[in-house]
Order: sequence, then structure tokens, then C-alpha cells
Amino acid sequence: MPQNTDYDSTTENQAKAYRKRLNAWAISRIVPNMEPVIVARFRSRSDADGYLRHLRQVIPNTSFEIIVDYQRDEAVMP
Repeated sequence: MPQNTDYDSTTENQAKAYRKRLNAWAISRIVPNMEPVIVARFRSRSDADGYLRHLRQVIPNTSFEIIVDYQRDEAVMP
């Protein structure tokens, strides 16, 4: 019995695009009277938490927070 080895590559491309959009966790530096400055982006929340602890030890007098960052250049605008 023949096997169907033909598969739709658009499904694979969609999966890659979706995975690329998952990089939504970011650490921002809080600066008074200014927009938050993105310091780093992460795929998982636990990676962002670990790096945030590191930043707070290395730079203790600066305010950082973890945010959900939806990158505007990847957003689909009608």
C-alpha cells in the first residue's frame, strides 16, 4: 500500500511562525517619565525570572519588571 509522503509545507511554516511569536516574555527597565526599555526577551517565564534575579543582584538600584511583550512588527494590522 503506498504511503502519502507529500505534506503541506505551509503547515510547517505556520508552526515555525507561531513558535517565533512565543517569545513574549520580556524584562523591562522602569525609567521615571519615560517608556519602559526592553532589556531582554525570553521564550519562557522561568528564564525571564532567572535573569531578573540576576539583574537585581548585579544592578540593585534599578527597577526591572517582567512584562508580556507583543512585538508590534509581528502583529497583523488590518
